[in-house]
Amino acid sequence: MLVIGLISGTSADGIDTVLCDISGAPPNVSAKIVHAFTKPYDLALRQRILDCFSPETGRVDEVTRLNADIAEAFAASTLELIAEAGLTSADIDLIGSHGQTVWHEIRPDGSAYATLQLGEGAILAERTGITTINNFRARDIAVGGQGAPLTAYADWLLLRHATKWRAIQNIGGIGNVTFLPPLTDSKSAPLAFDTGPGNALLDSAMTILTGGAYTYDADGRLARSGNVQEDWLDTLLKHPYYERKPPKTTGRELFSKTMTQQLIIEGQRRGYSVPDIMATLTALTSASIADAYQRFQPAPIGEVILGGGGAHNLAMRDLLSGLLAPAAVLTHEDIGLSSDFKEGLVFALLAYETIHNRPGNLPSFTGASKPVILGQIIPGENYMDLLRKTQIEIVSRLFPTRQLKKKRGQV
Repeated sequence: MLVIGLISGTSADGIDTVLCDISGAPPNVSAKIVHAFTKPYDLALRQRILDCFSPETGRVDEVTRLNADIAEAFAASTLELIAEAGLTSADIDLIGSHGQTVWHEIRPDGSAYATLQLGEGAILAERTGITTINNFRARDIAVGGQGAPLTAYADWLLLRHATKWRAIQNIGGIGNVTFLPPLTDSKSAPLAFDTGPGNALLDSAMTILTGGAYTYDADGRLARSGNVQEDWLDTLLKHPYYERKPPKTTGRELFSKTMTQQLIIEGQRRGYSVPDIMATLTALTSASIADAYQRFQPAPIGEVILGGGGAHNLAMRDLLSGLLAPAAVLTHEDIGLSSDFKEGLVFALLAYETIHNRPGNLPSFTGASKPVILGQIIPGENYMDLLRKTQIEIVSRLFPTRQLKKKRGQV
């Protein structure tokens, strides 16, 4: 099937728009990226989204408008991708849209209360004519899960090593890890959770410290010019989130712009330079990841596979290589995937699983009480054809041609 995956992460810098070719059924699923790009948000729309992250500025009327406007941006990006790939909407089987997270509510006891992703699926289906599945996280939360990290399901299907334990470490706005046992290990359970801040504090700090001239620290250049303030870093690592046991998730509700502003004020009060502040916040992301491994990894890790925007931050990669040794620190590109578009592939794969009536969560990852089929299906113009195609695929797997001929002969 040709499936388009869509997501804008907690950094809210643009829409990852990813065309994937997916086939097979677990445990033998094949998923590859055919064409992809990131469509930056219009600056005004991005600012509205960032304002919506805060209860002080996220008004209900603006949330409602954003639900429609984000969907229009997702639909425009989808149609642009289809045209670039030399295809038409009729060639695409399905859209899996994560949308834009604006709030992820965690109770004081660490359980997930509710989550909200904007980007109305009905608009996507109507503008493109393609059956669309969205709102993936809500069903997992409904059965007691965290609603995240859903990327772990794709990691389990696609990224296990033959003989080594792997850690699949995403560094988007928030960091999350999936610990995967090797294919030779049929007894050990995997584990996944959010490690803490990824780029959220860094991007906010760059925006504030440069007066909006820069929204991220390209390649970690500013951080590399400063010095990590170890005493301050030790204090920052005492945040109670890092001690909380998995399953656990977090977001900009905790590692917020307000937190960034407070950290900058504190750093300036301590007399630290701008490069030193950036170096220490970069070290915070790296050290919190390493701390999570030390506390919670189920077994010694042989390889760490980095993905997300943080994989391009050379300062962070250098720190992680030292902190996580002797594990080899690699990127998704080193194993044949894209660090930038992996999450788009994930939601294409989750949509593929949903339309085949299969669960897309693993309770050992999210803490859910049971596996469930994720998302809400909005039929497009191709819906009936899609159902027939799906049924043919299922029947073909259950009854290969040889068996069908035998059964017809017996009848």
